[in-house]
Amino acid sequence: MRAAAISTPRLNKMPGIFFASANPSELKGSDHSLLDDKIQKKRPKAFGTDLKAYLKSMLPHLESGIKSSKSKDILSITEVRQWSQSLEKLLTNQTGQAVFGNFLKSEFSEENIEFWLACEDYKRTESDHLHCKAEKIYKAFVQSDATKQINIDFHTRESTAKNIQVPTPTSFDEAQKVIYTLMERDSYPRFLKSEVYLKLLNELQG
Repeated sequence: MRAAAISTPRLNKMPGIFFASANPSELKGSDHSLLDDKIQKKRPKAFGTDLKAYLKSMLPHLESGIKSSKSKDILSITEVRQWSQSLEKLLTNQTGQAVFGNFLKSEFSEENIEFWLACEDYKRTESDHLHCKAEKIYKAFVQSDATKQINIDFHTRESTAKNIQVPTPTSFDEAQKVIYTLMERDSYPRFLKSEVYLKLLNELQG
């Protein structure tokens, strides 16, 4: 798995509402260098107050809008609170998957949720198509030179390679469990403390 870069997440492609960088000439103090100014410009800013527009741009596959909790909303405060109960609760929610996926992209570890979701889809695949899909998942995430190689131990990698020789719906279960545990212990706790989650929670509470 690629190294995380928590302090300076790569969110330049992630749509949202941002504040403009401060004008260097307006900053006080003599210790403000040009390098500091460049870093300031590159650093992602906090979400704007227009949460509806943010969700619409970040999650284009969903309908836009945050509605009253009394109506049929696409995202309620109850749902978002449930995300903090467990990783399972988060991943069983379509919006939760998307928000968590964007957070993982900021940490350069989106291959974890992509693999987990691919495994979930694989389990629902008809038997006639298992071999083809298993090969695609293995080449994309498991093999040693995979473009989105997941962080699993040698034994699990070898075991998965053997399992897909005669593919069954459970061929990737061992590897999927390893990645789930990795996200649960590593990325998930940071997500719950992240500005992404806390800002969303605060907006809905307001």
